[in-house]
Amino acid sequence: MTDTNKTLVIAEKPSVAQDIVRALTPVAGKFEKHDEYFEGEHYIVTSAVGHLVEIQAPEAFDVKRGKWSFANLPVIPPYFDLKPVDKTKTRLNAVVKLARRKDVTALVNACDAGREGELIFRLIEQYAATGSGEKTKPLGKPVQRLWLQSMTPQAIRDGFDNLRTEQQMRGLADAARSRSEADWLVGINGTRAMTAFNSRDGGFFLTTVGRVQTPTLSVVVEREEKIRKFVSRDYWEIHGTFAAEAGSYPGKWFDPGWKKPAPGPDGVADPELRADRVWSEREALAIAEAARGQPATVTEESRPTTQASPGLFDLTSLQREANSRFGFSAKTTLALAQSLYERHKALTYPRTDSRALPEDYLPVVKDTMAMLAKSDMKHLAPFAKQAVEGNYVKPAKRIFDNAKVSDHFAIIPTLQAPSGLSDAEQKLYDFVVRRFLSVFFPSAEFQVTTRISTVEHQGKKYPFRSDGKVLVKPGWMAIYGKEAVSDEDEKDGKNLVPVKAGERVQTESADLKALKTRPPARYSEATLLGAMEGAGKLVDDDELREAMQEKGLGTPATRAAIIEGLITEKYILREGRELIPTAKAFQLMTLLRGLDVEELSHPELTGEWEYKLSQMEKGQLSREAFMEEIAEMTRHIVRKAKEYDRDTVPGDYATLSTPCPNCGGVVKENYRRYACVGHAADGSDACGFSFTKSPAGRTFEPAEAEAFLADKHIGPLEGFRSKAGWPFTAEMSLKYSDEDRNWKLEFDFGDDDDAAETGELVDFSAQTPLGVCPKCGARVFEHGSNYVCEKAVPTAAQATPSCDFKTGKVILQQPVDHEQIAKLLATGKTDLLDKFISNKTRRAFKAFLAYDKEAGKVGFEFEPRASKFPPRKTAAGAPAKKVAGKTAARTAAKKAPAAKKAPAEKKARKPGAGLAPSAQLAAVIGTEPVARTEAVKKLWEYIRAHNLQDAANKRNINADDKLLPVFGKPQVTMFEIAGILGKHLG
Repeated sequence: MTDTNKTLVIAEKPSVAQDIVRALTPVAGKFEKHDEYFEGEHYIVTSAVGHLVEIQAPEAFDVKRGKWSFANLPVIPPYFDLKPVDKTKTRLNAVVKLARRKDVTALVNACDAGREGELIFRLIEQYAATGSGEKTKPLGKPVQRLWLQSMTPQAIRDGFDNLRTEQQMRGLADAARSRSEADWLVGINGTRAMTAFNSRDGGFFLTTVGRVQTPTLSVVVEREEKIRKFVSRDYWEIHGTFAAEAGSYPGKWFDPGWKKPAPGPDGVADPELRADRVWSEREALAIAEAARGQPATVTEESRPTTQASPGLFDLTSLQREANSRFGFSAKTTLALAQSLYERHKALTYPRTDSRALPEDYLPVVKDTMAMLAKSDMKHLAPFAKQAVEGNYVKPAKRIFDNAKVSDHFAIIPTLQAPSGLSDAEQKLYDFVVRRFLSVFFPSAEFQVTTRISTVEHQGKKYPFRSDGKVLVKPGWMAIYGKEAVSDEDEKDGKNLVPVKAGERVQTESADLKALKTRPPARYSEATLLGAMEGAGKLVDDDELREAMQEKGLGTPATRAAIIEGLITEKYILREGRELIPTAKAFQLMTLLRGLDVEELSHPELTGEWEYKLSQMEKGQLSREAFMEEIAEMTRHIVRKAKEYDRDTVPGDYATLSTPCPNCGGVVKENYRRYACVGHAADGSDACGFSFTKSPAGRTFEPAEAEAFLADKHIGPLEGFRSKAGWPFTAEMSLKYSDEDRNWKLEFDFGDDDDAAETGELVDFSAQTPLGVCPKCGARVFEHGSNYVCEKAVPTAAQATPSCDFKTGKVILQQPVDHEQIAKLLATGKTDLLDKFISNKTRRAFKAFLAYDKEAGKVGFEFEPRASKFPPRKTAAGAPAKKVAGKTAARTAAKKAPAAKKAPAEKKARKPGAGLAPSAQLAAVIGTEPVARTEAVKKLWEYIRAHNLQDAANKRNINADDKLLPVFGKPQVTMFEIAGILGKHLG
């Protein structure tokens, strides 16, 4: 340390700190690199790694025991303490030590330029001043803000020349803290209150809610409810073909007197009513028959129209369109855009809600266009060159508008041409560049023709409409080629054959097209992001979008995380591009509506909160007023749950088709259970049978409940939680209780007495073997909660077990299905499985299950990881370690002695009694005697080499000319192979 006063610059990530050092070195001198920071003559540059500190309730208000009880709710502390994030404590200590240095007299907040970046810095500064953070107390050193739109070196230097003051950032800092504390108050209290309500009858049913997450979920659930309640209606269209002198053209009948219907009792007009739809087949037939073969008079209107390019991207529009175009999730698009901004310096700041540029940015845009014109992007450079030469970049208000620029402007390319992009990064970069180019290009010009062909028959007129749309000048659409043509343009983008003035045409055909109304589509991430912008209303109009975006759900920077959180919490499933709410989601919405907690079930109200935060950022609302409103909302949520005293929560509940197993009555769903309501279905003769909808916190899907009732068994299923909150996997059964004289739900953990110890004979005759035992060559079957060798349990053929091979059907919460165990027995290991949960860390991990010959057990084999450091020469080519038994993690961590290889080789050469293959099998695997396991491996090698697994179902094996005599039929399942081989080995 020197006597020179220094400024500490705190970035959000190490990579940004390095960029800042590179940018400052030419103007501030050389920096010396240390473990956690860079130090120069005037600046010390360090970084966080995301959030280093998080808020918590002070010790006096923190409930350790009984936090899931109404007795200790609500928790509304007068202030918040801070606590370090466990995994980044070392980094926090390093940053705090630098902030407290005596020669550091000023700080620069260089975290990401947004609400979250502001919060990251403010909490670090507060922790450096107070430690635990009791009440907000500044460090006592002046703070300035580095506000970057671009990560190029010149942009960083310009940012240091124009640092923002503490006063300028006060509104954003208040909004950042308020958002964080509001989410804590509503999330913690709401989750504990709803969990307490759902756990009143015993068990532990964790019910997570969030200030923004839950209203977003309500949007998805409401759409699914509309889909489920939708009743399809038949309608007909009449399509005609008309013959003119120049050729034929199509037309569709319409009602010229049709008017948009008035709103119904619910205030909504029927959206299915259209001018070209006929709701009676008889009426449609009458129209077609009247028009068919008749002459028609033609009137026509042709006019030019133009279509401007869509606006520049903000984050949400980029996420929506990337999801529609490439199938990228919102999370993936954000990560790619962030990488293009931070790592490649190729895009401007992505977490923006603006689609305009500052009015003084015109020279930068011209330079960017010139850079693109000279770039190596051969598919786009010519268009940039055309824009430069044609002077397309002009100060248009649609593009350059200070009134539409918030803290950040639209996402555009920087002056730095990128290199070394991944395929996904290249796709997204091209996507942004195309949009950037297109907004400066002229509008596309079309010639639109509307032709009405009117058939007159028996005094009635039957008009048919034909639309033509011809692209005259492509303008910006040339940049996209065919990609710019929308579905509507594709359908109508045709050139109608000409019809002379006064020419009468002939109706060649008039045919009915029978159609059905369709339910609304499920949300994709693209459409859900749009709905979140409009607080539950899907807004496509750009101007209306801009007007509503301050009242949306979340912010562009947080929406991807909100959607991912709902998926993680099992409230939503992602199937293809569709987002589907689960039974757990429906139950939560039923509860919130039943309790009348509209704050969490009405998206519009949450949109109002977001608007208030944006007002706070602008200095138009005080932090104190906002937090008092949030505290009152929190009290209201808890009070509604605590004071609810009815037996059940009203809702739209299902009736199961399977009858009651006890009395044969009807089984209906209510809020908490599936219960028998008797033969009369009104409860008057109910027998008392019921089972909980959410055993151990996992909610039955309706189809699961139906299957469970029909089969009296289900599983293994994931997602259960113990009373302590730990997740587990289990099977469930309905078992008859003599004491209660009724059926009861019971968990089945496979803890039945071991048949090998009880001596009870096991009968496998009704089962198909799953493969060959790797220890003794006998057959392997399913038995209880395990897969076992037939010689590991007493059977009629062998009363005394002679083998001990067995492996679980569920291992560390990972279900192992028949296909995977068959693969393990056939090839030595399963596919890579990704749902193991460590008992020690409670974290998920991926691994193969593999048979370890030395240990004689099934254990874990992990994916080889690419090391950050060059591998040692002695380790080259070393195989992935196989670890067996319950001590897998410990064994894997120990280094195996090099000398172990020799015994393994001797063991492999040890002779054993081989079995002679039949003539049919010998034609496939050779004539040498082999052990059963070796025969299985050779057979599988043959199957793979000749590509004999069925393309539609990999479990099925197709027989070729050699295998047909072995199998005895054209196709077998992989589970039959072990039994078939037994007949061919003697």
